[in-house]
Amino acid sequence: MIWRTTSARIATWFGFILMCLGMFMAILDIQVVATSLPAIQHSLRISPDAMSWIQTAYLIAEITAIPLTGWLTRVLTLRWLFVIAIFIFTVTSIGCAFSTNFTSLVSFRILQGFAGGTLIPAVFSGIFLLFPPRAHPIAGTIAGIVAVLAPTVGPVVGGWITHHYSWPWLFLINVVPGVIAVVATPFLLPRGRPRLNQLKHFDAMALALMAVALASLEIGLKQAPHNGWFSAVCFGLFALCAAATAAFAVRTLKAVQPLVELRTLKVSSFSVGCGLSFCLGVGLFGAVYLMPVFLAYVRQQDPLQIGSIMLVTGAAQLVAAPIAGALESRVNPRWLSAFGFGLFAIGLGMSAFESRTADFDEMFWPQVLRGFAAMFCLLPPTRLALETLPHKQVPDASGLFNMMRNLGGAVGIALIDTVLYGRTSGHAEAIRQRLIAGDITTAKAIGLDRISPDLAAAASMIEQAAFATSVNEAWALLAAVALLGLLIIPLARSQRPAAEG
Repeated sequence: MIWRTTSARIATWFGFILMCLGMFMAILDIQVVATSLPAIQHSLRISPDAMSWIQTAYLIAEITAIPLTGWLTRVLTLRWLFVIAIFIFTVTSIGCAFSTNFTSLVSFRILQGFAGGTLIPAVFSGIFLLFPPRAHPIAGTIAGIVAVLAPTVGPVVGGWITHHYSWPWLFLINVVPGVIAVVATPFLLPRGRPRLNQLKHFDAMALALMAVALASLEIGLKQAPHNGWFSAVCFGLFALCAAATAAFAVRTLKAVQPLVELRTLKVSSFSVGCGLSFCLGVGLFGAVYLMPVFLAYVRQQDPLQIGSIMLVTGAAQLVAAPIAGALESRVNPRWLSAFGFGLFAIGLGMSAFESRTADFDEMFWPQVLRGFAAMFCLLPPTRLALETLPHKQVPDASGLFNMMRNLGGAVGIALIDTVLYGRTSGHAEAIRQRLIAGDITTAKAIGLDRISPDLAAAASMIEQAAFATSVNEAWALLAAVALLGLLIIPLARSQRPAAEG
């Protein structure tokens, strides 16, 4: 049974904080593992071509589980869904840590990703199902801090663990908080009545179609920058995604008890909220991906140094969180969302003009603006999307809302890689031609004191300068997506919150 409450016990708040801790672990896991992929590859003797599947397997399972959370909440209740999910996440984390080969690691990552995927929308459902309206800003602020802080601090946490310990500890850090959450939350979260009889109406075909659609899209986005967006492989994957999505939509819309409630998308405030969630995912995950790539390749910095620089964004998010939370109940969410996405676009756009030698000082203010804006890009759109819906629709809607943010991250990273790998060679050739022509300004810009007849000696500097130019273009692309989010906000019509009951 799903309900909205008119009051919340202290125990419920502690249970909700443990739910947020579980979501933090699930989001953090993606980032910390990324920093240690070379160490994992060396330890398990994994081929370079297969390495990316350690992350891809997790992401595909996660993005498949997220929209299923509404149905799982109806069947199990929010309380038991979280307990089961965090238990599986913890056990599979131990399995990942003790994996001895590629097959076992990827198998555990699939289960871990599926469990982690249900934790994210469960938290955002909990904001509206566990607390009365007056408490929504506080609960939303707590969840918002966790959702945007985890990908920001991930690189420094992963770098620190990689530097001081071995790679299995990337997974073992989940065990203690996971055990605490499994033991405590059954006694803290409100009880509900499971509806296990719905299991007999489970639509396995719909699940298969959704999994095929999301998996083919995720793999297509992963391959597109390298194979080409219109290559035979990618065209086939995207066509499969489109066909599976269409079949899933038709089957789901006709179902009496659908696996995912797609009719919610008819509500303009919700559909615009999903669009904003997608745009935030592009910018948020894109920035977290792009900064380490630049700092590692161009600036030659290690994971710990990179993470230390990126902590500025996290600090700005912490400063903005109470401000956004306080304003959320006083100001129209459309105006707050517009402020957030406008400021987010400025912060992303400022990075598009960074120099080849950009470091902490030059990256400071763009990070401050992006970090401050991120809270306004998450909390008000969440309220805009979910608060006006009838209570029975919130779990399904939360799944779709959060899936769009993850999907935006996948699309954003694919677009970034397309720019980086597609544009850098052209920029490098243009720099070589200017150097051959004797352009001393270009020579100084890439770090050369003079132009040598033998450009082979300067090949590394040319490539780094060209890569830095491509990075700036990628930042401009992210800024454009943030501006797109700003433009769609007026499409959300003002609606009254759904009646409590």
